[in-house]
Amino acid sequence: MAEIKEKIRSKKEEEKNSKENNNKKIINLIVISGPSGVGKTTIIKKILQDPELKDKLMFSVSHTTRKKREGEVEGQDYFFVSEEEFMRMVERGEFIEWAKVHGHLYGTSYENIKLAQKSGKLLILDIDVQGAEKVREKKGDSAIFIFIKPPNLDELKKRLELRGDTKDIETRINNAKKELEFEKKFDYSIVNENLEKAVLQVKEIIKKFINNNK
Repeated sequence: MAEIKEKIRSKKEEEKNSKENNNKKIINLIVISGPSGVGKTTIIKKILQDPELKDKLMFSVSHTTRKKREGEVEGQDYFFVSEEEFMRMVERGEFIEWAKVHGHLYGTSYENIKLAQKSGKLLILDIDVQGAEKVREKKGDSAIFIFIKPPNLDELKKRLELRGDTKDIETRINNAKKELEFEKKFDYSIVNENLEKAVLQVKEIIKKFINNNK
């Protein structure tokens, strides 16, 4: 009788483990999004420098038609292209997502995803909420979505001013109000009030899914 009970118990455990494995979400994309100036790029750069994570992650370098800012590096921060070249890439179907943001075109190429998969790394995307929605439509089953938000709009305005984005700052603030409405669609939401704390929170989320993928 005891032997029969043990077999039943073992069978139930096998079924439970099988169900858990089937429900486990295999992640290869980490989408980080939020309003312009909220600190997405700074957070990502710190994470990519982390000794524990840097060999397990790859940054998705986007294409853009905007001008290069001081300190930005071609092929490292962005691929800077003309609008004509960008639209040729669109016509060839090279982008998983692309959008016009603050008057400039931005896009994420499928080639980035292929390179990350070949190297066995998680790909981090730094994109706006429009792009995040498009990635969700096409790769939602293999991605996690992290929304970075400012403590308030006044603080966001200060950060934009410090960055030198004074020309279209009101447009960016108005866009930020609309983008904050998308927060509830994301898997995680982090307030970037203290940079080091925000970085730590994002790192913990990424570590969780790296462990799940094992």
